[in-house]
Amino acid sequence: MNFNETKIRVRYGETDQMGVVYHANYAVYFEVGRTEWLRQYGLSYRDMEEEGIMLPVISLCVNYKNSARYDDVVKVKTMLKKMPTASIEFNYELWNESDILLATGNTILAFIDVKKNRPTRCPKYLLDKLQDYSL
Repeated sequence: MNFNETKIRVRYGETDQMGVVYHANYAVYFEVGRTEWLRQYGLSYRDMEEEGIMLPVISLCVNYKNSARYDDVVKVKTMLKKMPTASIEFNYELWNESDILLATGNTILAFIDVKKNRPTRCPKYLLDKLQDYSL
């Protein structure tokens, strides 16, 4: 499975005075989607960090379509764009409960070797988990 769907309820603190989700919170929703995408393969950021790998975001793009609002339940659909190399790329869609598209997005994260503080290839254990993955 190359995608994951996660539901998040919009909290009051994520909105502005009009009850609309503040734009920067979409990046947080994408992070939740990525984290859950990894979990479906039995992996976590914590596991990778313990193995000496960090995954900083090096690119973030958000296209806002409609407003998410306080107390909405939004579905974050996270999709792996291509097999990872020294980076991993995801596409996102955020939908509300009425199946209205709220936003689309993309992130690219680099695999960083903590000891060398340099980019590195995707860990073999992640590639092994994705071996049956097809685009």
